[in-house]
Amino acid sequence: MSEREFCLLYHPWILAMRQDGKTEELSLLEALSRAHELKDLSGEVPAQDAALLRFLLSILHSVFARYSPEGSFSEIRDTNDAFKRWSELWERGSLPMDIITRYLNKYENRFYLSPPEKSFFQVPNLGRGTYYTSAKLNGEISESGNKIRLFPQRTGRQKQQLSYAEAARWVFFINAFDDSSVKPATRGLKASGKTESPGTGWLGKLGLIMAKGHNLFETLLLNLVLLPDTGDSLWEKEQPSWEFKPRAEERVRIPMPRNLSELYTLQSRRIMLEFKDDMVTGYRMLSGDFFLSENAFTEQMTVWKSTGKKGGVKIYTPRRHDPSRQLWRDFPVLFAQSENSGHRPGILSWLSRLKEKDLIKSSHFCFHIMSVKYGDKNSSIDDMFSDTLTFNSNLIKKAHEHWVCRIIEEINTTEKLVRQTAYLARDIAKASGDKSGNTAVNLTKDQCYYQLDLPFRAWLEMIDPDRDDLDSTCDEWFFTAQRIVRRIGDELVKKAGTKAFVGRVVVDNEKKYRYTAPEAYNRFLYKTSSREALWKEVKI
Repeated sequence: MSEREFCLLYHPWILAMRQDGKTEELSLLEALSRAHELKDLSGEVPAQDAALLRFLLSILHSVFARYSPEGSFSEIRDTNDAFKRWSELWERGSLPMDIITRYLNKYENRFYLSPPEKSFFQVPNLGRGTYYTSAKLNGEISESGNKIRLFPQRTGRQKQQLSYAEAARWVFFINAFDDSSVKPATRGLKASGKTESPGTGWLGKLGLIMAKGHNLFETLLLNLVLLPDTGDSLWEKEQPSWEFKPRAEERVRIPMPRNLSELYTLQSRRIMLEFKDDMVTGYRMLSGDFFLSENAFTEQMTVWKSTGKKGGVKIYTPRRHDPSRQLWRDFPVLFAQSENSGHRPGILSWLSRLKEKDLIKSSHFCFHIMSVKYGDKNSSIDDMFSDTLTFNSNLIKKAHEHWVCRIIEEINTTEKLVRQTAYLARDIAKASGDKSGNTAVNLTKDQCYYQLDLPFRAWLEMIDPDRDDLDSTCDEWFFTAQRIVRRIGDELVKKAGTKAFVGRVVVDNEKKYRYTAPEAYNRFLYKTSSREALWKEVKI
């Protein structure tokens, strides 16, 4: 195969899972035309799938902001038009490929992976920038010249080259999630005023959240946000990257995009692949376009955190997910009901509007989150993680906000139950001779949340706010959580040795404290006996 032959529209490169669980490699047009038959994207890592999902969405935004599903030119004029267009697409059950194919064929020469002219997601003839081998491009390895992985998934020649299909997938990943190690190439960068570091790729700054459907078509449509989540405004004219000549300048601070196709194809990095014997062996890279993340509400797929006020205006920035926390523990953040968040993710607001207008009949919504964990100063990728959460779709209606508040209250109560169990573990450890008991506390918390995880997810998924009684439903969870943590507490006491039962006196800040396993257990039983006892909690 010659370098010029590999066109993303027609050659297989997208990994997707069929409904039977088998994975296929498909061209871009095949993946879109068969989206209703496919279960999901199934790339090497979830972060790669997230970047590719946004790329597919950028195509749908570019097409259906301008054309009706039947193929006639008809721009979205107002909010009613947007909801009508979304509903027409949803009711079809599959994507209208005639208009999508016609549109993409207009830009066919922009969808070739390799040189010489308009390489996709690349800057042709990029002669400067940091050079990396393909081991860095491969997100499963993410190995730079000065950071060698001890146990890489590939070794030898396999590590130093990628097929065109593999490279195409990883180009999306590196553009979205690259770490901040890329060095500036322009000597006069300081003089030009471009000293600000863009940091990681845009998606690396986010706590990504996406809606998941029963198939790839549903996933695409659920995340096809045709309106901003503020008032009756519309997105500005769609501007996907392939419709414009790529910029070659490094570190270009741009205004926040006001349309999703431009945001979803943001060129966070300037990339030029290196080819040899029909393989990709390396690439050159510079930092590319970036914008300020403060109140960047064009972004629909992230959770947010409050960072104070500026000029009397509340400031929110994207909030990365914590890999140590299950998604249900951040339920308040999803609904903007936590102390540290006051802005709901755009995708939840969009689905809420669809549900309020009765345009979607799904009884449940499933949300998928993923994030990349970076090392010191975001200079390397340490880990990638993901999670899902399913709950009744009626919970996002305004009429059921009281349900959301009570669920959040139950989560807070659950955390107090876990805390009391951790106190028990700490006091038993101190009674046994441990100075701080910190290790016992951390292990016990992990064990509690591990055992609470599946029961809470099952309880949340079973809630139907249109049918269930609020108080009895919440009581059901409290007694389930109480039973789980008390069982763990019983095990802690049973494993405590004679030394812990005899106990000891500890002097702390000139005060004496006596620690024994029986006293700690009695205190634990009282504190976990009721909600009232929990909320009277006093740290000891």
